[in-house]
Amino acid sequence: MPLSLKHDCMLSAEVNISSRVVTTRTLMDMKQRGEKISMLTAYDYSFASILDKAGVDVILVGDSAANVMAGHVTTLPITLDQMIYHAASVQRAVKRSLVVCDLPFGSYQGNSREALNSSIRIMKETGCSAVKIEGGQEIIESVTRILSAGIPVMGHLGLTPQSINKFGTYAVRAQEKTEADKLVEDAIKLEEAGCFGVVLEKIPAALGIKVARQLKIPVIGIGAGGGVDGQVLVVHDMLGINKQFSPRFLRRYLNLFDEISGAVSAYVADVKSHDFPLHLTFYLILNYETKLPLVIARGTRDRRL
Repeated sequence: MPLSLKHDCMLSAEVNISSRVVTTRTLMDMKQRGEKISMLTAYDYSFASILDKAGVDVILVGDSAANVMAGHVTTLPITLDQMIYHAASVQRAVKRSLVVCDLPFGSYQGNSREALNSSIRIMKETGCSAVKIEGGQEIIESVTRILSAGIPVMGHLGLTPQSINKFGTYAVRAQEKTEADKLVEDAIKLEEAGCFGVVLEKIPAALGIKVARQLKIPVIGIGAGGGVDGQVLVVHDMLGINKQFSPRFLRRYLNLFDEISGAVSAYVADVKSHDFPLHLTFYLILNYETKLPLVIARGTRDRRL
């Protein structure tokens, strides 16, 4: 085979691999071959489209929308209807990534039938591929019931934000042996129940490694060290849109808060100084009585305001 043709084939293969739809099976395969899994949150069409095209493996429609989209202090206030709205917006944009939607507080706790009904609504009304649920032994019945309907489930252990009132703090979890042992047991039970993956939040790195090695399913970390199978961050945090939240595990890749603020300030200044819009951008029509051009406003086809 000519070298140039071989190169073209290699490029084609790379494009095909990167454009394949990610499934729960894909994530299992990635763990088995040691390929790290990338996961970020999204809550709307525009951001989801960017993340999907950038190659993110998993997009999480997190209940953190309560914080970064609605301004709540905790994740507890967000409702199932609101989660469905965000998840449907995200799913419409996605062509490749696996989309997982959080089950919000009050939609599954203590009632496995409610958990199933909530999950069915998410799957039917959003088109997402899976749901995520917080907790260990106490939610196994709910996990089993959801899986019985053919709905993939991802677990979440460690710091579980929906239980913040029980913890009373966002400090690192499972630092004591008793809690660490329970976390490992819960992770194993979630795997045995049929979960396709588990998120570990804010736990010691050594414990993250231990869980990842014991489980066959992917373990995604947020503040759980680098020895797990993948990483997840809140997109508003990693892009620097939210400047108030700065945990030690966070890496900011941009400072969009300042960049957007600067752009908006420049726009305001241009409007105030009559520098925007420029005359060359006006639309003109001819006044047939005076034979002079008249300025008209932009049409709805040009701008969606």
